[in-house]
Amino acid sequence: MAAETLLADKAFDADQRVIEPLLARGKSFVIPPKSNRKVQRDFDKDAYKARHLIENFFCKLKQYRAIATRYDKTARNFLAAIHLAAAIIWLN
Repeated sequence: MAAETLLADKAFDADQRVIEPLLARGKSFVIPPKSNRKVQRDFDKDAYKARHLIENFFCKLKQYRAIATRYDKTARNFLAAIHLAAAIIWLN
């Protein structure tokens, strides 16, 4: 399934390499403009906040050593470990 929107940080604020190819494919993007950009453009601040929450969740998930180093060999066991760690994170 192809994504409709790209959520990225300021490092991806590049017209020719990122933004123009997305627009050519009919995709939308949420990338805050860099402070040194000559023409500042608007972006969806609420969607950008959601990206930050997702990024923080993955940082918390990587705190679990078994997940960060992928101890489980099978995809089924690895997914179960992710579900368990996500439930623990959610409960805390």
